[in-house]
Formats: sequence, C-alpha cells, structure tokens
Amino acid sequence: MALEWKPDLATGFVEIDNQHKELFKRVNDLVNAMKQGKGRDEVGKVLKFLEDYTVHHFSNEENYMKKYQYPEYEGHKAQHTGLINDLQKMKEQFDKEGPSSMLAIDIQKELGDWLMIHIAKIDKELGAFLKERVK
Repeated sequence: MALEWKPDLATGFVEIDNQHKELFKRVNDLVNAMKQGKGRDEVGKVLKFLEDYTVHHFSNEENYMKKYQYPEYEGHKAQHTGLINDLQKMKEQFDKEGPSSMLAIDIQKELGDWLMIHIAKIDKELGAFLKERVK
C-alpha cells in the first residue's frame, strides 16, 4: 500500500518536511517495486538510504530539540533509537541472508507504521513547539 504525503503531516519546518517527503518517496519506491515483483532488488538500496537518512535526519531533529530545549527530547530520541535498532536488525538479516520478499515486506511495514505514528504525532508536536521558539 502506497503512502501519501498530506499537508497535515507537515511540521512547519521545510528542511524536516522535505526529509519526511523523501522518506515517503523511498517507501513508495519499495512498494512499487514489490508490486512489480522486484522488491528483492530494491531492498539493498532502501536499507542503504535508511542507514544514511537516519543519521542525517535524526541528528538534525535532535539538534533542534537540544538547541531549543525541547522538554520531550528524551522520549523523542528514544523513538529514533528504536527505529535505528530495528533497521540495524533488518540490515543484519540482509547481510546474512541476502534480499528476500519477506524482508521487503518487513521494511515496508516498519516504515509505514513509523511514518503514520511518529511523523503524524510526535514530529508534529515537535514542530508546534519549535514554531513557538524559532523566529
């Protein structure tokens, strides 16, 4: 199932929102590849992107949180760490077993759940907090 970026998911920070949009695009690329029976081929690309993305994007968000003393920093960072750990397990599985349709499905589900829960609620709360402080 493809994921659709909607304006109500926006945090109000262009840099963060553009990074989120790119994540939606990559998940949808994987979903489309799966529909064409090519999900296995896309798994390695998606995992590499996610490895780079999580380092850059999460550090960006966390720097904003520290700079503006976000009171929910610890909980938000813990969620980032949880996704990084889950992705690391998938990467280890990929390295050990190679690409598989099951792994493609797991990645799509994990990221789909993450996007709809974390961005729609947790990141939106961060965005509202930052809007009040960043001028």
